[in-house]
Formats: sequence, C-alpha cells, structure tokens
Amino acid sequence: MLAVGLMLALNLTVRADEKKADPNGTYTWTTAGRNGGPDRKNTLTLKVDGDKVTGKISSPGRDGQARETEISNAKITGDEISFTVTREFNGNKMTSKHTGKISGDAIKGKIETERNGETQSRDWEAKRDVEKK
Repeated sequence: MLAVGLMLALNLTVRADEKKADPNGTYTWTTAGRNGGPDRKNTLTLKVDGDKVTGKISSPGRDGQARETEISNAKITGDEISFTVTREFNGNKMTSKHTGKISGDAIKGKIETERNGETQSRDWEAKRDVEKK
C-alpha cells in the first residue's frame, strides 16, 4: 500500500513538472498613447535558466526612442510569472509590478503601479513572437 502511495505521489510530481510553462522568448503588447497619441509598443524578453528568470522590457520614451530596463524580482511558479520594473524619471523612481499567467504563447495579467500613495492597476496581455522563441 505504501508503494502504491509513493508511486502516485511520484506520478503527480512528474505531471506538475510537465505543466510548468516555458516563458522563454520575446513578447510584445501595446498600450494607449498619452493624451490620445499613437499606441506604444512594449517588448519583453524573458530567459529562464533553472530557477532563475531574467529579462528586459523595452518601451518608447517621451522622445520616441526605445528605453530598455532590466526586470527584477522575477519568479515563475507553474504557469504564474511575476517581476518588477523600476524606471527613473527626473530623479524619481517608479516601480511597476507585473503578474501574469502564461498560456501557450501569451502572458495575461495585471500591472500595478503606485502613484500619489494609491495603487493603480491595469490589464496587460503580451503575445510571444514565435519566430524569436
């Protein structure tokens, strides 16, 4: 009976490992432009090496030039991913926390930022560029 229980536990562990999402690749999504301006294209590059998740976000700055920022505090558990992005503007730091669920070639979740002591949240959905995977 104990052997059967151990085999079931091992089988569940193997299945859990099989369900672990592969976030490696380059993802893009757009956000609305400021003051009715054109949409802004964002690019996220993720790399997973064992338990370590690294990456960069590139988005257009106020001058239209792409600004690349390293992600930090990144982790993945199953198909859930989270990381933070800290940017500096005129000596002020702004941190956004990205959370999401990886499903196939997409990540869908929330981006939270704090402004004037209040947390603001918006949805985001990024699609993986399957040619750059």
